Formats: sequence, structure tokens, C-alpha cells
Amino acid sequence: METKITSFCLFLAMMRLSPAEELKRNLTGVVGGNITLPDPLMEEGFILDAGKANNLAMVTEGNLKILDDKFNNKLLWNKDSGLFTITDLQKIDSGVYKIDDKKREISFSYSLSVYDAAPTPAVETRTVSSDSCWLICSVDKPTSLMWYKDEEIQNQSSSAVSLPITVYRQDRDSSYRCVAANPAENKTLHVNVTTSCWFIKTESGDKRIYWITPLVSVGFVIIIAFITFMMKQRYLGKKTSDRQTQDPAKEPEVLYTPILIKDKRQTELQEENIPESSGTSDRNNLTTIYAKLEHPNPGRA
Repeated sequence: METKITSFCLFLAMMRLSPAEELKRNLTGVVGGNITLPDPLMEEGFILDAGKANNLAMVTEGNLKILDDKFNNKLLWNKDSGLFTITDLQKIDSGVYKIDDKKREISFSYSLSVYDAAPTPAVETRTVSSDSCWLICSVDKPTSLMWYKDEEIQNQSSSAVSLPITVYRQDRDSSYRCVAANPAENKTLHVNVTTSCWFIKTESGDKRIYWITPLVSVGFVIIIAFITFMMKQRYLGKKTSDRQTQDPAKEPEVLYTPILIKDKRQTELQEENIPESSGTSDRNNLTTIYAKLEHPNPGRA
């Protein structure tokens, strides 16, 4: 009989204690951030720093009264939802907090841990070969680092400032991301492997990339040279044309004077018919067949 009574008393004690145990939660926050305690206090009760056995504030008649001056403007209470929020978290705010609801006769406990913000990861391409690419993810202070391919972890470290991964050509359609994390938060950087590992753009016969690039370069140089040559030729041709227009060459103009050629027999007959000169008076009656060549345009002589 006594055994049954003892068991019943233990059962009642467990029933009384179990809600508090079930409602104890672990919470994490980031320095400079805020944390809202998830359970409400609607009418009357207290919020305490259980680790220091210190009442921080109380709710009575629908109003919040701060009891610890350090929490002025730091501890907020929403009258409509009944939720408490601790703002501007610092590492010294880590500890155990407790909400004591007097109306419902229930308590809620929280173990709060405040961490520095997770560092932002950066990814750098170190080496690229014909079939693989080596990337490295780095942060400015040690933290947990993880490399994901799609949803699968490829490489990880619980505390590191850098973490490498090898990306193979056949995995070009997979998504890659680097995650820097701590218990409070994580920051993710998605990596475009097409940009980071340019070899992925090539096809199965991708050796052609090694000669396509030089050919393109040579072709470009030839085009530039051709354009320069054509512009130079056009410029020289225009310059020559302008010089001819403005200062034409003064080539000597050849003008011909028509010469009348008579038949020899006519000349002989004429000579036979010419009378012998008897003196000066007779010479004046002679007819001159040809005296001298004259320029048809005396002005140009």
C-alpha cells in the first residue's frame, strides 16, 4: 500500500515538473541582433535572469515595468502577443532566462547563447586544367566551412579560414556553394562554375580552344591592317587628286603648223616659168611660196 502511495506521489511530482522541463529551450543570437522569446506572458508575471537570480521586469495590469536599469530600452514586451524581445544582443547577454506566468502558474526557461556574426565567404579560382578546376573558399576568421555540390557536402571543416574543392568538367551542370556557419547563423555564397572555371564552356573536342583563340587574334589583326591600308590608299588618292586640281602640271603644249607640200613636178614647172631676174624691179614681182614658219598663236610663242 505504501509503495502505491509513494509511486502516486512521484507521478504527481513528475507531472508538476515535466512542463517546465518540456518548455526549456535553447536559443541562439548574433551580436547586434535581436531575439524574441517564443512563449507569451499575457497578464501577470515576471521575466528573470535565472543564472543571476535577478528579476528583469514584471507585467502587471497589462503594463511592463523594468526592474533592472540595464534593460531599459533593451527589453521590450508586445502587449498584443505577450512576447518579450531582447534587442542589441551582446555576448554578455548569454545566459538562462525564465518567464514565470503567475496567472497560468507555468514557467518557461531559455538557454540563450550569443555569437559573433558568421563571416562572409569569398571564392577564388586557383588552378584550371583541361578537365578540372580548383576553387578555394576563404573567410577572415576561423569558422565552420562547407562545400556543397547540389545538396551533398563535398568538403567541410569545423574551424578553418579556407577550404578547397575540385570541380570536374563532367559536373558542369551541378550547382556549387560555399557555406560559412556558426551556431547562430550561416552565410552562403553560390558559385557560378561556368564563370569561375572557363574550361567548362568547351565541348568533347575542346582541344580546338587552343587554336581557335590564336586564329581569332590573327584574323582581327589582318582586318585592322586591311582597314588601315584602305584608309591610307584613300587618303593618298585624295591628296593626289587635290594636288592636280590645285596645281596642274604645266606640260608644254605642242602645236603644229600646217605645211603645204607641193608636187615636185609642179614646182619644176613653176620654176621654169619664172623669168630671169633682170634687176631689182623684177625681183619685186616674184611670188614667195614659203618664207618662214609662224606660230598660229603668237601669244603663246
